[in-house]
Amino acid sequence: MEQDDNNNNNPNNKSPMRFNFNNKAALISLLVLLGFFLFFMFFQNRDFARSITYSEFLRYVQDGKVMEVKVLDGVEIVGKFKGNSQEFHTEIPRNIDKETMAMMQKNGVLVEGGSRNPSPLDIIINFFPWVIGFFFIWFMFRQIQGNGNKAFSFGKSRAKRYLENGQKITFADVAGQEEAKYELQEVVEFLKNPSKFVKIGAKIPTGVLLVGMPGTGKTLLAKAIAGEANVAFFHMSGSDFVEMFVGVGASRVRDLFEQGRKNAPCILFIDELDAVGRTRGAGYGGGHDEREQTLNQMLVEMDGFDTKDGVIILAATNRPDVLDPALLRPGRFDRQVVVDMPDVNEREMILKIHCKKIPITKTINLNKLARSTPGTSGADLANMVNEAALFAARKNKNVVEMEDFEEARDKILMGIAKKSKIIPPKEKEMTAYHESGHAILHFYLENADPLNKVTIIPHGQALGVTLSLPENDKYSRSREWLMDEITIFMGGYSAEKIIYKVTTTGSRNDIAMATDFARKMVCEWGMSETMGPLAYGQKEEPIFIGKEIARHKDYSEDTARKIDVEVEKIVRSCLEKAMELLTENRDKLSLLAKTLVEKETLDGEEVRTLLGFEAKPLVEGA
Repeated sequence: MEQDDNNNNNPNNKSPMRFNFNNKAALISLLVLLGFFLFFMFFQNRDFARSITYSEFLRYVQDGKVMEVKVLDGVEIVGKFKGNSQEFHTEIPRNIDKETMAMMQKNGVLVEGGSRNPSPLDIIINFFPWVIGFFFIWFMFRQIQGNGNKAFSFGKSRAKRYLENGQKITFADVAGQEEAKYELQEVVEFLKNPSKFVKIGAKIPTGVLLVGMPGTGKTLLAKAIAGEANVAFFHMSGSDFVEMFVGVGASRVRDLFEQGRKNAPCILFIDELDAVGRTRGAGYGGGHDEREQTLNQMLVEMDGFDTKDGVIILAATNRPDVLDPALLRPGRFDRQVVVDMPDVNEREMILKIHCKKIPITKTINLNKLARSTPGTSGADLANMVNEAALFAARKNKNVVEMEDFEEARDKILMGIAKKSKIIPPKEKEMTAYHESGHAILHFYLENADPLNKVTIIPHGQALGVTLSLPENDKYSRSREWLMDEITIFMGGYSAEKIIYKVTTTGSRNDIAMATDFARKMVCEWGMSETMGPLAYGQKEEPIFIGKEIARHKDYSEDTARKIDVEVEKIVRSCLEKAMELLTENRDKLSLLAKTLVEKETLDGEEVRTLLGFEAKPLVEGA
């Protein structure tokens, strides 16, 4: 459970209730005041006076029945009759003339001048700004008194304190990542039993930076630390520091560390550190940039003259390359804990944890699922389990079966299947030949990954998909594998060329991938005998944008031509190999394409059986 570390938000604090009562009393008082105002505005004394026309007024004057009058602003007359002193009022059509004045004086009428009473509309218009001002002051007063000075608290830290009122997350809830947990467990043990380390002269680390790809579990590890350590734990996002007001971010950094010192020993967790910790001097605004001021304050707080023991900074980022070097030096972030993508064993452990939350059949093979999802993160696997449960619920099942997991896996790896999309028969047949060209090459290329599935059902933006999965996790690839992969990329193009003598736009992505692989082989991986083991072209990556937008050309035009020749040579050699293999096995190409038109989707084993290849399990241990 998380809540703001603010006494005013404490449910046991009764002062907000008392202030709410006072707010109601103030509102009632305001309504009563407005009621009195409206009463006196609409029921003035003149409203009870007799209203007469100007002609009647002149007749009463001539008859000597008027005792006194008051001319208001030259447009209205208010007066009294003789005898009963009854009041009357009348509107003057125009400014009173001398003859009328002489007539009133001749008949003994007392004439006075004055100001006309404002109309109700005039009073409302004049009084409206005062009402708005009263409400504004009342609202500001309520904010200041009832909500912990929130009206003037933009310089305060927005860090939330982690409370263990709900289900506590521990390291047991984090599958795999043993090395990362070991490093972090040492920090937890230091906080629990500092004397053990102080005896030998060891100092508590100032900061620990969690580095890893999105979805690998950096934030989950931080929550596990909060569950393991019996100390205060404050968490805040890096974007919460920066506002439009200059100096607010630095103020929030000071307030955050002040909270930490008051609650020491404690852990301060900053998620997405790259939002505030990017290299200085690369953005707009120079040293006066708000982000740089915030970063400067953070550097001072982490290792400045006022540093105090007992406060550990824990941060997470997936872009360590953009962080300022001053943040990464010893004394600030002493340790960088790498949170890697899970391997096959860790993926199986992650699946077991998430499958505890849903009912599954005993026939579910989590090991096979783990092996068939290489390169996926913990967040991807959690999403896959949830998608499988959703698929089962749509089919009104009580338990989740293996086919639901496979459907969910295909959705994550290939995209959403568009089964309702209507494709013309001719185009469907061309797509079948295209995907068959990709699929068949998997069985003839020695270094290619095993075929997992081939389908002509549109997925995402593709009309068809051929999916291959490695038997084991791979962390580096050889030149032979890359050449075979480029050959498979050109399989669809080759099949169209062999069958129809023309090609379609469906090969666009295949050609782009093949060219990209070939260029990297020449320029980055040193896999060209002609160009040698040299790196050509340095990336220019502006810090304030955070992604590559250009490649610096640090070689001559002659070298550029040689690179182009080598890239073309690699792609053409792979294309020729694909054309040769598919031409030799044109009968199998046609058989697979016709079967795909009929069944639309085939898995790797079905293709193997259809084409008469030797039976082989898709993945080891499946």
